[in-house]
Amino acid sequence: MAGDVDLAAVGALIAEPSRARILLALYDGRALPASVLATEAGVAPSTASEHLARLVDGGFVCVEQHGRHRYYRLRGKEIAEFLEAVAQLAPEAPVRSLREHTRLAQMRRGRTCYDHLAGKLGVALLQALLREGLVAGHDGAFRPEREQLASRSRDPLYRVTGDGTARFATFGIDVAEDAMLSHCVDWTEQRHHLAGSVAAALAQQMFAREWIERAPRGRAVHVTERGKSELVTTFGVELDDVVDQLAH
Repeated sequence: MAGDVDLAAVGALIAEPSRARILLALYDGRALPASVLATEAGVAPSTASEHLARLVDGGFVCVEQHGRHRYYRLRGKEIAEFLEAVAQLAPEAPVRSLREHTRLAQMRRGRTCYDHLAGKLGVALLQALLREGLVAGHDGAFRPEREQLASRSRDPLYRVTGDGTARFATFGIDVAEDAMLSHCVDWTEQRHHLAGSVAAALAQQMFAREWIERAPRGRAVHVTERGKSELVTTFGVELDDVVDQLAH
C-alpha cells in the first residue's frame, strides 16, 4: 500500500544551493554539459557531477548522450512549472556584485520560461496580442484573490481570434480560431504571459528570425536591432520601456 507523498525528499533535492543553481541554469529548456553547469553552480566539475547524479536519480534532470559527450536538461515542462511556482514563493537572493545586479535586471526584462518568453518582454507580447485583437478572453492582470499562486494556470483564460489565426499563419504558426491558450503568472512582473505550444512556437520563430537572442549565460533574452522594428510591425508590441533596456 502506498503511503503519503514525501515532500521532504523533493525539498532536500532543491535545498542545496549548488543544485538549485544547476536547476535554474537548465530552466530555459536547453541541454548543457556538466562543465558549463559546474561553472554556473560555482563548484568543481567532480562536485557538479555528484549533484547531477542526485538530480537524475530524483527525476528532476535527464541525460542525453551525443557521441562521447553527455548533456543534461530538465526532465520536462512539469519540472519547469514546479520551479516557476517555487520562485513565486521564494525570497529574493541577495545581490552581491554589480555583475549579479546586471544579470538579474536583464533576466527580469526578458527571459525564457522553459520554452516560451517571460519577463517584461513576455508580458508586453501578450498585451500586444490583446490590443491587436489576436487573442481575447482576459486583460492579462494577475488577481491573487481569484487565482491560484501557480506558475501555469489550469484555467484557460485566453483564446485565439479569427484575426489571430490569420496573423499567426503569416508568422508560420498554424492554430485554429477559438483555440484555448494557457498562461503563466510571471513571477517578476506578477502579470500573465502566454504559455503552451503557441507561446513556444512564437519564441521559436522569433529566435529563428533573429528578432531575439539569448544572453551568453543564463536565460536572459535580448531584442536585436531587427526585432525592434519587427515586433512592433508584426504584433504591435509596445517596447518604449523594454527595448532600450533589452538591446545590447
